[in-house]
Amino acid sequence: MRPPFGAPDDEFEVVRDPLWNTIRVDPVALRIIDTPVFQRLRHIRQLGHAYLVYPGATHSRFEHALGVYHLARRTLQLLHERGELQHVDERECKVVPYAALLHDIGHYPFSHALEELGPDQLAEHHEVLTGRFLADPNLATVLNEIAPDADERVERLIRGSSGSSLQGLIAGSLDLDKIEYLNRDARSCGVQYGTVDVDRLIHALTLLEDPEGGGLEIGVHEKGLSALESLLFAKYQMFRNVYWHHAVRAATALYKRAVEEAVEGGLLTSEELVGQTDEGLLGLLDDRARQHRGEAAARLAERWLPALRFRRLPKRILELPGEAIRDLPLGTWFTSRPGLRRKLEDAIARDLALPPGSVFVDYPEKPRMMGLDLLLLQRDGRTVRLPESGRAGLIDLPRVADELYHSARAFRVFASERRDLDRDSLLDVLRRTPSELDELLDSAASVV
Repeated sequence: MRPPFGAPDDEFEVVRDPLWNTIRVDPVALRIIDTPVFQRLRHIRQLGHAYLVYPGATHSRFEHALGVYHLARRTLQLLHERGELQHVDERECKVVPYAALLHDIGHYPFSHALEELGPDQLAEHHEVLTGRFLADPNLATVLNEIAPDADERVERLIRGSSGSSLQGLIAGSLDLDKIEYLNRDARSCGVQYGTVDVDRLIHALTLLEDPEGGGLEIGVHEKGLSALESLLFAKYQMFRNVYWHHAVRAATALYKRAVEEAVEGGLLTSEELVGQTDEGLLGLLDDRARQHRGEAAARLAERWLPALRFRRLPKRILELPGEAIRDLPLGTWFTSRPGLRRKLEDAIARDLALPPGSVFVDYPEKPRMMGLDLLLLQRDGRTVRLPESGRAGLIDLPRVADELYHSARAFRVFASERRDLDRDSLLDVLRRTPSELDELLDSAASVV
């Protein structure tokens, strides 16, 4: 019996992929892939500016999306063969592979970097933008042929709000996106940190009934716990060694500041960031900077954009480990108050006798790096829920999640030129509340 998704075997096209070898693409997926809004993903690097550190990290959101689609079809096939899809709405089964394919359709240039900007500089998070792209006439036509409400079902799956039994495959603690990107990123960067046992994890996925609320949802069999624990630790290692590598973060901080000032200075609008490609945005920034006058435009055209293009990255002049600052007020304002961060950067630049726009401070954030909320089928046949803290004797890694998070995280100060920065003086500044810090930065007093 043919599964309730996909197409007859003789209708598939074959794509060769360096990670999964062969990806079979059904006719509907092929039509989605051929739309201009999906082809844009070819020109958005999966790891943003990581290629400036790891030369092989030039892979794009395009091949990652194909990989997640491939894993979705594999997983659905396994669930179908075990008879686990018989109580799942056939329409849900049908749209899941396409939700997997389209899960990154709304991404900004250089992937996640711009989502660290404040709300005044950004239109929406990329997942919130999904509906805009699904409404594109070319894509909407294809989705409408799947089902009249396919676009709504796909959007809800991507945003994690569908209520579907298969929601966990697209957005959840053990979604296929994580499995795919960790393996692909590790391979492209030439490191082993992110490699996880994909076959073991996928074969351990199962549909379970929630013992508390009822209803079916994606869970994991106890036999897959070691592979799950390996995935969580792989994620930590990749954040520490690749995603939050100091030079990657130096480029990211520079890029964010460039876009931030361009939006604030009226060189472009936050809406113009939506739907851009990596090089398209850099070209737009360059054109607008040369058309405008003023210090911000000059910094963009003469310093910041050439620095990104030719890898003249700001130098790390101070690094404070996450453990040293975890209890400071810093976490309450760093992301939510970009103006305060900018004032701190310019004050440090002034104290170091550097021109404005020469200092960048960075404090990356991923509070649920080790997050876990998943049903577990125990060997005795009972179903229990693994909470965020894990469960003693089963999977203890999330219990130390906070320690791992802060050991991967660091507060860094980058500058365009080498300078000495006093660690204790900066710590004294960071111990201040936002209002105290604001008052200090408004004065002419030295901060470091």
